[in-house]
Amino acid sequence: MIKRELYLDQIRPFMETDLIKVIVGIRRSGKSTLMKQIIDELRNQGIPQEQIIYLNFEDYRIRIYKNPDHLYDYISKKIVEGTKTYIFLDEVQEVTNFEQVVNSFNATKNVDIYLTGSNSKMLSGEYATLLTGRYKSFKIFPFSFKELMIYHKNKSKKEVFNDFIKYGGFPVVQGFDTEDQKRSILKDLYDSIVIKDIVQRHGVSGVDVLDKYISYLLNTIGSQFSAKSITNYFKNEGRVLSKETLYNYINYAKDVLLIYSAKRYDLKGKKLLTTNEKYFVNDQGLRATKFNNEKDIEKVLENIVFFELMRRGYEVTVGNIGDKEVDFIATKFNEISYYQVSYIMEQSSTRDREFGSLNMIDDQYPKYVLSLDDVNFSQSGIQHKNIIDFLLE
Repeated sequence: MIKRELYLDQIRPFMETDLIKVIVGIRRSGKSTLMKQIIDELRNQGIPQEQIIYLNFEDYRIRIYKNPDHLYDYISKKIVEGTKTYIFLDEVQEVTNFEQVVNSFNATKNVDIYLTGSNSKMLSGEYATLLTGRYKSFKIFPFSFKELMIYHKNKSKKEVFNDFIKYGGFPVVQGFDTEDQKRSILKDLYDSIVIKDIVQRHGVSGVDVLDKYISYLLNTIGSQFSAKSITNYFKNEGRVLSKETLYNYINYAKDVLLIYSAKRYDLKGKKLLTTNEKYFVNDQGLRATKFNNEKDIEKVLENIVFFELMRRGYEVTVGNIGDKEVDFIATKFNEISYYQVSYIMEQSSTRDREFGSLNMIDDQYPKYVLSLDDVNFSQSGIQHKNIIDFLLE
C-alpha cells in the first residue's frame, strides 16, 4: 500500500469542515484504501477509534444497513455526544436514499462525513441538490505511472512502463507476478463492472450485445464517435442496435465510470462542437482484456495522457483547427495548454504532422508534443517531451 498523496493533498483542506467529502472512482481504483488512509491520519492526530464510524456496503455482513432507517439507527447509537464523530460510508450508492441519512446527520450533529461511490451521478448536479449543496467531490483513478514507480521501487522505469501499457494501474493487479494472474484479475474486474454495475443496475437484457458494444468502444478509444458507424458495424455482424439503445449503453458505461468522453472544440470558431466526441477507457488494463495494447500503442498512449491530464485537475477537450486535429486542450481556471501525442517521431513526416497542428494555433499558451523518443525535437516554441518524463512530473 502506498499513500495516495495526490488525493490526500486535495482532501486535507476540507477535513474538519461541515462539507460532505465525496470520493468517486471506478470499482477497485483504491477508494477504500484512500478512506482508510484518511482514518489513519485522524488516528495519528489523536482521534480515538470510538469517534470513527466506518462501513463498507460491499461487505455482505452489513447488508441490513443498506436500509436507510437501519443505517440511521446504527450511526445514531454510535455517535459520541459532546465530541465530533467521523463517519465513513464506503460504496454508499448501495444504500437506498442514503442522501437523506447523510443530510440529517450533517444538519443536526457534530460530524465530519466522508463518502465513496462508483457512480458518476455522485459527481453531477443531481447530488448537489440531494446533498443540499454542502459537499465537495474528488475524482480518484487507478494508480498513475508515477504512483506505480513508488509501488514498484525496485524495478526500472522501462519495466514499469511496459507493464503499465499492458496491465494498467489498478492497485489490485500490482500484487500479482505472472501475466496469467494479472489478466485473470483484470478479466474478473471487467466482468464485475459490466455484469454487476451495468447489467444488474440498469436491468440490461442483451448482455452479449452490451459486451460486444463495449468491446467496440475499447477498440476505438481516441477515435471520433459516430452512431451511424456503430449501427452499421452491428448490422454487418447480423445484429440490430437502435440509436436509443446505443446511447443508453454509452450512458451506462459512463455511469459506472468505465469510459470518459472528451468533447471537440473548434479553435477557430471558439466553440464546443456537439458531435463526434471521443471516448477513453478509465484504465488501459481493462482494454487489455479484449485487445493487445502493445499492438495499439498509439491509442493507448493517447489514453494514458488523457487520464494523466484528468488526474492533474484539467478539463480536457479535443481540438479542431481547420482540417487538422489537436489531441488535447487542457484547461484549468485560466490556464490552457495544448498536447499532441505520438509513439515515435523518427520520420520527418510524423514530426511535420504532430507539430503542424500546434503551429496553426495563434495564441501564446504552452504547446507540447509527447512521444517515446529520447531525442528532443522541440521547435518553434513548441516543447517536445518524452512521455515517461512527462508522467513523472
